[in-house]
Amino acid sequence: MPKVSFATFLIICPTCFLLGTIFTNWTFDHATLWTSLPPTAPTLAAIESHYTQLHHAPSIIPRVLHITIGTGILGFLVKLYKPSESNMLFDGASLVLYMIALVMYGTNVIKGMRTIAGGDYGEEVGRVDTLRVVAASQVIIALVLVGVLVLQSGQWYAEKKEEQEVRGLELKEEREREERRGGGKKKN
Repeated sequence: MPKVSFATFLIICPTCFLLGTIFTNWTFDHATLWTSLPPTAPTLAAIESHYTQLHHAPSIIPRVLHITIGTGILGFLVKLYKPSESNMLFDGASLVLYMIALVMYGTNVIKGMRTIAGGDYGEEVGRVDTLRVVAASQVIIALVLVGVLVLQSGQWYAEKKEEQEVRGLELKEEREREERRGGGKKKN
């Protein structure tokens, strides 16, 4: 069985944590993305209240979130320090996906939460559209983070298969050596 490095856990655990934080918002985002009826005024007020409360949360909450994000980046840096071919492919692609999620979080979600908390929606993008952009961004972030988990599990599976093949070749070579030794002794 291939060894799973500690750096892999530094990637998987924060990714799962971030997926969990996004999941908690989906009860509010459902009304703006997944229903055919337009959201009612009380529903929009509840969504705005939720995101305003998140935006005005005590400073420890965003710090924990940002430390978690940084832990994931640290895991990638550790794994890519002296990379193998597997690390370059799987971890490189995972890092790209992780950074896409980070950029979307910084540009769409944070900016959207600031707009919602301030209540200044503007004329071009209205109230409902702003809430939809935040909700859609979180869905995209969730899909991208699932991609990170799929790539990390794919790397584990590829390393496991490679180890099995190497072990099989070593056993085959060992049997051939024993046959040659045993065959030479029988002739004498």
